[in-house]
Amino acid sequence: MSIQRITERLRQIEAQYHQIVAKMSDPGVASDPDTFQKLAKQHRDLEPIVQAFQIYRSMETERDEYEQILNDPESDAEWVALAEAELPPLKRKLETQVLELQRLLLPKDDRDGKNVILEIRAGTGGEEAALFAGEMYRAYSRFAEQQGWRVSTMSVSETGIGGLKEVTAVVEGKDVFSKLKYESGTHRVQRVPQTETQGRVHTSAITVAVLPEAQNIDIDLDENDLRVDRFRSSGAGGQHVNTTDSAIRITHIPTGIVVSCQDEKSQIKNREKAMRVLRAHLYELKEREQQEKIAAERKSQVGSGDRSEKIRTYNFPQGRVTDHRIKFTLYQLDAFMNGAMDEMIRACRAFFEAQRIQEQLAAGT
Repeated sequence: MSIQRITERLRQIEAQYHQIVAKMSDPGVASDPDTFQKLAKQHRDLEPIVQAFQIYRSMETERDEYEQILNDPESDAEWVALAEAELPPLKRKLETQVLELQRLLLPKDDRDGKNVILEIRAGTGGEEAALFAGEMYRAYSRFAEQQGWRVSTMSVSETGIGGLKEVTAVVEGKDVFSKLKYESGTHRVQRVPQTETQGRVHTSAITVAVLPEAQNIDIDLDENDLRVDRFRSSGAGGQHVNTTDSAIRITHIPTGIVVSCQDEKSQIKNREKAMRVLRAHLYELKEREQQEKIAAERKSQVGSGDRSEKIRTYNFPQGRVTDHRIKFTLYQLDAFMNGAMDEMIRACRAFFEAQRIQEQLAAGT
């Protein structure tokens, strides 16, 4: 997308924005809650774009003034010196602002505002992988707490020494999927296991799946396609949980997807939670099929939800965590495992948004 096309599109958005502001000031519109809320949402969506465009134009005006000074042979020497000093950094800021405008003009991901079904499973590495799965679940839970989100465990399978074979949870809050969507994949850990007597570093792996939670309107479910099994819960949970058939397992017959929930004492509540997980899986399947039809070559981990790719390595002896997709390393592993994930998540988001911008430029849209 050329700067001329970007500017043209931004002027259209700015005009639309001012029209919305004018409508919101109309007493007739203000008295209609539905119309007003719709306009208010459009206003919130467009405001960051308009503000960024205003900053760009202000910087552009400043650049033109400096260039005029440098091109005028009668310019005062002090003004020329100022222009020579200020113009290069200003041009770099303008380039950065153009990238920000391109990012803001990217098509919105409708899933960004959704809650998330988080699934973590131990992979290769036996007990060590299960221990790391538990540590990563705690790390994500702490990050969620820092964001003001709520994490509800739906099902968990524990090992004897505190590890997790697998855990499923719902993460609820503002823009959860937009921040966690690049976490899906295989996470590899390198460290000396607790059971290793000779101090050798072992490599284990877990898989993380981040699924946008589907609403009833997203997925139509036919009850005839479901097989529901009831069974006795296992693991921690109290006497009642362990002695009644309150746990629920639901199989979606057409796809073979199986989900379960044993976190609640009530069959009804467990069924409701299991259905949330099932809808998320079916929603992900639907999205993946659509993406594969649009562009088969883009069936990457981030685009499709395929969890077979190694995306990140956690090296405990060196205290570092590396994301292999974006070639980014943090030497703050202890802090990361205590929920300080912001820097890594921002880096992933910036990388994949820049990738989308390049795809737009290549397509000329």
